[in-house]
Amino acid sequence: MRRLTDNAIEVSFAVPEPLRDEYDYVAGQYVALRTEIDGQQVRRSYSICEAPTPGTIKVGIKRDLGGLFSNWANDTLAAGDTIEVMSPQGLFVSKHEFTGMNDADRVSGEAVARGESHFVAAAAGSGITPIIAIAKSLLEHPGTQVDLVYVNRAASEVMFLEDLADLKDRYPARLAIHHVLSREQRQAPIYSGRLDAEKLGQLLDRLIDVERVDEWFLCGPFDLVQLIRDELAGREVPADRIRYELFSTGQPGEGAQANRGRPVEVDPEGENFEIGFVLDGLSGEVKSPKDAHETVLNAALRVRADVPFACAGGVCGTCRAKVERGTVEMAENYALEADDVENGYVLTCQSRPTSDRVLVDFDK
Repeated sequence: MRRLTDNAIEVSFAVPEPLRDEYDYVAGQYVALRTEIDGQQVRRSYSICEAPTPGTIKVGIKRDLGGLFSNWANDTLAAGDTIEVMSPQGLFVSKHEFTGMNDADRVSGEAVARGESHFVAAAAGSGITPIIAIAKSLLEHPGTQVDLVYVNRAASEVMFLEDLADLKDRYPARLAIHHVLSREQRQAPIYSGRLDAEKLGQLLDRLIDVERVDEWFLCGPFDLVQLIRDELAGREVPADRIRYELFSTGQPGEGAQANRGRPVEVDPEGENFEIGFVLDGLSGEVKSPKDAHETVLNAALRVRADVPFACAGGVCGTCRAKVERGTVEMAENYALEADDVENGYVLTCQSRPTSDRVLVDFDK
């Protein structure tokens, strides 16, 4: 374990040799962690904060006001403790990234191979965790250029400050880091104060040639990510060049964790939805009362405890599954791309049946 700031830590997990293939990952992915806190089973997703490294998984955990897991981790978790770590997943990765190769041979698409690539990443707070992994991975390829815009309230809250400085020293000509502090004055006014539309426009105009950027990576709270997406859309940046991941939505109803695992009484003779699911090659089925307004995730968890989920708020994407039969209605979606939804994928924590029979596949 390593203390990053007064309110953030880095936690490293050793992956046993027999499980290394299962825990191989691409920069930008995350793992779900599970442990018991005060007699309650708690799961949370945390992004891997290191470029692919065999045998090791590292995550950054920032204290969240009212966050059960993050406060427990910062206050209580110690070296040598055991936590359940699910295998890496997530789609917040470079579309150029080629997997299936060893670390020495991995390349990132044609642009990287030609040494002509330019990537821009923007993060706020703990949103730096997948971003720093992506930046490290991309910079391993000669010729790549990375610009990082990192927003925090104060310098004391900057996670991975020394790591970022070391990365800059290693790639002085190919990495530019722009620290924006909303509550501290910096020498350059453009780096001081809240990042609003005006300041963002100035940053892009002065520092980044938007038309020459191959791919954008955005990670942080909803307001920041949406601000940048709107600005890029206004500059006619193609949507398929923009990758984003939300760490909180800032929207009413977040914390839908309360809906996960709530008890439901089923009357076999009553009006029920029949929800089928496939997980790890095994099929399951559960009845869900139509008047219970139960999510697919909640129903599945009542009969199988290892159904994957983490945030249960439509943000992380851990509970993603493909609808193979029937129809569902998804209340919120902050994790899936438009083409994922078109291809039948849903967030089961946000999806409720709209047909009598539904079948979802967690394995696809």
